[in-house]
Amino acid sequence: MHLNHDADAGAASEIAFGDFLKVDIRIGTIVEAEPFPEARKPAYKLKIDFGPAIGVKRSSAQIVDRYALEELPGRQVAAVVNFPPRQIGKYMSEVLTLGFSDAEGAVILFAPDRAVPNGSRLF
Repeated sequence: MHLNHDADAGAASEIAFGDFLKVDIRIGTIVEAEPFPEARKPAYKLKIDFGPAIGVKRSSAQIVDRYALEELPGRQVAAVVNFPPRQIGKYMSEVLTLGFSDAEGAVILFAPDRAVPNGSRLF
């Protein structure tokens, strides 16, 4: 899957609302962040708490350009929780942490502007 990070690109093809509902995007709180030196592209290993129904899941996130490890725990982030797990080197990433590219191409995390309960679903 190729992700388009170009802000000047047009919108993707139209989809039905039911297709959007298939993508389960939830809010979780980062409970642990570690370096991921063996990753091909600079990344961190995250553990994210999505509340009691989903639990704590692991994610690899290429956010090293804009975030220091110590500022990540306690931060809420959005993630897709219903993709199959993906092997990244020796690490199994269970959710896709979401973000946007800034003007320089670095990833900025996607999060609510106010705290919401872990596990809340985007609609």
